[in-house]
Amino acid sequence: MDAAALPTLPTAADVEDAARRLAGQAVVTPLLRHAELDRLTGATVLVKPEVLQVTGSFKFRGAFNRLSRIPAAERSRGVVAWSSGNHAQGVAEAARRLGMPATIVMPADAPARKIANTRALGVSVVLYDRATESREAIGGRIAAERGATIVPPFDDVHIIAGQGTVGLEIGRQARELGVAAVDHCLVCCSGGGLATGTALGLHLSHPGARVHTVEPVGFDDFARSLASGRKERNDSSTGSACDALMVQTPGDITLALARRELAEGLAVSDGEAFAAMRFAFDHLKLVVEPGGAVALAALLSGRLPVAGRTVAVVLSGGNVDAALFARVLAG
Repeated sequence: MDAAALPTLPTAADVEDAARRLAGQAVVTPLLRHAELDRLTGATVLVKPEVLQVTGSFKFRGAFNRLSRIPAAERSRGVVAWSSGNHAQGVAEAARRLGMPATIVMPADAPARKIANTRALGVSVVLYDRATESREAIGGRIAAERGATIVPPFDDVHIIAGQGTVGLEIGRQARELGVAAVDHCLVCCSGGGLATGTALGLHLSHPGARVHTVEPVGFDDFARSLASGRKERNDSSTGSACDALMVQTPGDITLALARRELAEGLAVSDGEAFAAMRFAFDHLKLVVEPGGAVALAALLSGRLPVAGRTVAVVLSGGNVDAALFARVLAG
């Protein structure tokens, strides 16, 4: 890629500006400690529960930051987004607060709770078959017909900057807890908006922190792309319980930013994600969806040597169907 083709990347200043826009809108989620996590890992573990965020995931941060920047004259034409559920709900709630119509393209096999919750926010939901249809093509066609603004799930400067407020908060909250330095940060990853944004925000106060993506086994395109230096693709768009983490390839912006901000990526099995969900419920008293639990799963399964270190873990979402959650808790 020549220099002229390089994408514009978000900056630390963009993350700080996003934090100002999100003040009074997004929840400043806490940074939690639990003795059992420290005992099992030999580390100082800091848990960032974005399951407590507006709409149950970090996605509201980027969605509100992006939608709030749409000029007033264009807002009546609305927005179009595509998502398996968490971005859908984040965009829907941001649009509701800003008085904008929204259409969300969602896979027909998305968790029923995510589809129902998105519709309940007053937006139009268009379902598609993720195995045979392109959500980008469907969304692009709708946006062109209506003159609406497309709000991508991750490959957008303002989406990434909004997600970056997670890292900004981790850094500041760690200092308030007396933590001198965060050594590692584990972040659930699909397209990379949360991981790269979190790294950008965290590095403002903890420049030495090594931020790692965590993906499901078989859907670790981001980790493989970081290792190879080029965009890698997953062989399938279905086949994991981590429905929120099945994007097929990284974005142009997220991968370019990742090369500068991220350490190596990790991958965990669905079974390990389920075990992390049970741990979060039993010990942290938190409901976490499979895709939102993979970072904790990587920690608990020893994917990264962290003994004697300080490690932050992001629980990215908690929108899980009750039936699946019951099965997971039953083991």
